[in-house]
Amino acid sequence: MDTIASLFSFITTPVSWIIVQFHKLYGAVFGPDTGWAWGLSIVSLVVLIRICLIPLFVKQIKSTRNMQALQPKMKAIQERYKNDKQRQSEEMMKLYKETGTNPLSSCLPILAQSPFFFALYHVLSKIASGDTIGVLNQDLVNSAREAHIFGAPIAAKFMDDPGKVEALNASLTDVRIVTAVMIVLMSLSQFFTQRQLMQKNVDLTVKTPYMQQQKMLMYIFPVIFAVMGINFPVGVLVYWLTTNVWTMGQQMYVINQNPTPGSKAQDHYLQRLVKSVTSHGEVRGRRRRAVVQAIVAKGPDRNDNERKFVTALAKAGFTAQADGSVQKVDPATAEAENAAATRRQQPKRQPKAKRQAGGAQQSTAKTSLEKSDEPQDTKPTQAAKPAGGSARQAKTGQRKGQQRPKHPSSKK
Repeated sequence: MDTIASLFSFITTPVSWIIVQFHKLYGAVFGPDTGWAWGLSIVSLVVLIRICLIPLFVKQIKSTRNMQALQPKMKAIQERYKNDKQRQSEEMMKLYKETGTNPLSSCLPILAQSPFFFALYHVLSKIASGDTIGVLNQDLVNSAREAHIFGAPIAAKFMDDPGKVEALNASLTDVRIVTAVMIVLMSLSQFFTQRQLMQKNVDLTVKTPYMQQQKMLMYIFPVIFAVMGINFPVGVLVYWLTTNVWTMGQQMYVINQNPTPGSKAQDHYLQRLVKSVTSHGEVRGRRRRAVVQAIVAKGPDRNDNERKFVTALAKAGFTAQADGSVQKVDPATAEAENAAATRRQQPKRQPKAKRQAGGAQQSTAKTSLEKSDEPQDTKPTQAAKPAGGSARQAKTGQRKGQQRPKHPSSKK
């Protein structure tokens, strides 16, 4: 850890300076040696960092949307090269490069926080050992050592021995209870955040490597944090729990206000939009008008959720306009226009395998037809049959070819 700390030593001074500034603010309210003053200073540090990382979060959202838009193409590549995994991976990477999409963009906020995380870890480790670091002088270090959060010092760890915990004026039981609860909350918040993304904001019917990656992260990250959490000081657990809660709330807002097309979240959003239009008779809000405008512009390329939205508007007696507004019309007329527009939609393009199979069948049928049109050589020993006999055979279901002669005594 000393090697890692030395790599991020350039940021320990800014981190310690930010903590000290917030500590001055909260210390004036709660007291300079209290756990509230030092704990809220760490929470404020997280909030400040996450505000600065909002541009990265926006980039992450755009990359996720690009991945969603590419899923049909990715599925087509999987079907085409399902027996050649190497070629499948090459085509996937080529698609990513052509569209400028990075499947690892979902990890950008975590990677950007890593320097601050290790810097804070290094600062708290120095506080636990009583050493000064950055702008933290000896008086501030002693004050931080005396600060307790629910009875646990901010520099104590789950794996600390009893002697080290007693030196911080605390009991090992209190430290382990507080750290265990925070580790569980940290892991659960990470799992819920990823599960919320997988369950509500993606199309689970499309199986792609990206989907498998997200599903894997949903289970791996909480386990990693739970295992590593026993070696984190209480202050670092406060930092990571706060950033998980921030991420969860930020993602919840994005899912509710700007869901991914084709997801469950979009279906719920459009249902709320229909209720709002029905109640007020208009589309309220610039963002909502932009959503309606985009749906109208898609035309026959709308997904199932968007078609349901247009149908629901028609049943309520509204039609969506190109500018994002709605117009009040007779419900029967609106439903008839919507049904006519649905019938005019182009049929979905069949997969390449089906198109090739259909082409092969048409080619076979054409070849058979050409062969049937060719003149057939007749054997000289066979007599030509009258047309009436052929018609009678086809009618009665008798087999073709030379028939056995009837007995003279049989009836004609």
